[in-house]
Amino acid sequence: MKSILARLQRMYGRKPWKCWGKGVDVLVDTILSQNTSAANSDAGYKQLRRRFKSWNQVAAAPVEEVERHIRVSGLSRIKAPRIQAILRQIKADAGRIDLQHLAEWEPQRAYEYLTNFVGIGPKTAYCIMMFSFGMKVFPVDTHIHRIAMRLGLVDAKSTAEETCETLTPLIAPEDRYEMHVLMIEHGRKTCRARNPQCDRCGLLQLCPFGKRRATQRSARRA
Repeated sequence: MKSILARLQRMYGRKPWKCWGKGVDVLVDTILSQNTSAANSDAGYKQLRRRFKSWNQVAAAPVEEVERHIRVSGLSRIKAPRIQAILRQIKADAGRIDLQHLAEWEPQRAYEYLTNFVGIGPKTAYCIMMFSFGMKVFPVDTHIHRIAMRLGLVDAKSTAEETCETLTPLIAPEDRYEMHVLMIEHGRKTCRARNPQCDRCGLLQLCPFGKRRATQRSARRA
């Protein structure tokens, strides 16, 4: 994994950890990112924050209004009531809509608390833990899952959760944030789901998928 990280760093530069926002901010943003593009989820988040000045206002608003402002993010009829339910439960648990106390918790306790909410699975929980609190976890999204399968790091039939379980112990804790961010950038720019750019990929020599694809292209030219 160190070799993969070093090659990704050469391709895209170093990515030191930075806080992406407070826990609740990242929670809502990550829910909006589920099953949609980054551009659409970002647009929905910005519209929501422009309309509502606080998470208390979001929690108290008519669900139809929340839905309308996140519609661009997709699945708004599912995401809007889920977001409101989570915000209300956080307030009931903590007395206010805030998750900053999770910074004091052990990662396993934070993970169990977050995944208790409907709509928060392992990836969403790990994103909150990593991006808000710097916890040494490794979220696996569709890009990372695809790259891991193409590199032969996991079985082709593995789920994203299984890929997370396999890869996490293989990556040094201090490298997990950078590996996560770089693999996603690689998946968006080079190792795309369609038309991957294998001919300019810095991981080609480590990638069985890329080598097969290169061989097939050479055979067609011949």
